[in-house]
Amino acid sequence: MHKVGIIGFGKMGQIRVQALESSGKATIKLVYDENELPISINYKVTENIDKIINNPEINAIFICTPNYLNKPLTVQALEAGKHVFCEKPPAFNSREVEEIISVEKKSGKILMYGFNHRHHESIRYMRKLIDSKEFGKVLWMRGRYGKSVDKFFFDTWRARKKLAGGGILLDQGIHMLDLFIMLGGDFDSVQADVSSCYWNLDIEDNVFAIYKNSKTGVVASLHSTMTQWRHLFSLEVFLEKGYMVLNGLKTSSGTYGDEILSIAKNRTIAPAAVWEDEERITFETDNSWTSEINHFLNAIENDTPVPVGSSADALAVMKLIDQTYKNGG
Repeated sequence: MHKVGIIGFGKMGQIRVQALESSGKATIKLVYDENELPISINYKVTENIDKIINNPEINAIFICTPNYLNKPLTVQALEAGKHVFCEKPPAFNSREVEEIISVEKKSGKILMYGFNHRHHESIRYMRKLIDSKEFGKVLWMRGRYGKSVDKFFFDTWRARKKLAGGGILLDQGIHMLDLFIMLGGDFDSVQADVSSCYWNLDIEDNVFAIYKNSKTGVVASLHSTMTQWRHLFSLEVFLEKGYMVLNGLKTSSGTYGDEILSIAKNRTIAPAAVWEDEERITFETDNSWTSEINHFLNAIENDTPVPVGSSADALAVMKLIDQTYKNGG
């Protein structure tokens, strides 16, 4: 039974605790949050992070904090000999991730990041079809991911660059970029426009970007936005012999709608494919949180690298983030 400490008991911390409890493989030993927690909480609470990191009974730590704390707490926990699960983003840039990886290697401990979208059943199904070669190779992809924020956004840490590191790209777009890499391979060319066209903050509210893999020719188009005035997730993958279009994402809030994957083969002669040709699969349940926990705990138990959400995965996506900000003006 793993003995776990939770640093950050907001929405994500609570989600991780629920998944840990459901796994039946972990006990929550100690919880910390910068805000005062209710007396009714079912876990032992500390007001000192060091009492979690340096607790000899705890072997794994979950870091669910504002972005600016992710890197220093990860490094501190690894150096203390703990296995670490950290939410995204891993840090503010790829150089900081490389520094984390250096500490990770010296520690010999498991480090995993919360790139949760890779664990959705729809995404895994898309990857399976791509790997099967039934539809040929990937030609291009298009991803749209956005939400609406209100005036209360100004009062949150996400609205401050020194605390968040960036805007909507680090908040949501990072997930879509990670999926681009998962489904289409790495990218070495970036064209982008990064702007704050409405909220007038020191973080971006819109990113339009084009990514290209010069070796394979795969191109991916991203629009990451928080001026969409609605929550929307859409990932389209077009291949030599057909396409896959995922609209919606199953979440606890239900704000992104139903998670529906449409699949169809193309036609090399007229008439072109029509809507009726599509196979539509609706994914009713979200098992992504459980999948992540199992990947992390299994890696600890078997002393094997994490197959999804590794520090190498984190470094790859952060390199694209860096290029996007650099080339986006």
